[in-house]
Amino acid sequence: MNKPGLTSSEPAESAHVLQIRKIGNSLGLILPKEVLAQLKLAEGDKLHLIEQPSGGFRFVKQKPDFDKAMAAARRGMKIYHNALAELAK
Repeated sequence: MNKPGLTSSEPAESAHVLQIRKIGNSLGLILPKEVLAQLKLAEGDKLHLIEQPSGGFRFVKQKPDFDKAMAAARRGMKIYHNALAELAK
């Protein structure tokens, strides 16, 4: 049975209710095992909370500018390949 306003071609959203809990002197969220497995997260992993222009939020596993920094590093490694090879000796 479809939800009102949801056509059969649209994917159904899955919702998990998370409760803010006291953890030591801080507050935190406990993520269900299924969510951790799906996101490939483990204890000790860091998530970055990014505010979206639309007013929402998004969690990312890597730093927001990581891809940009890696692209710059790859360009530098390509340009200075010979120098880096000499330094590696």
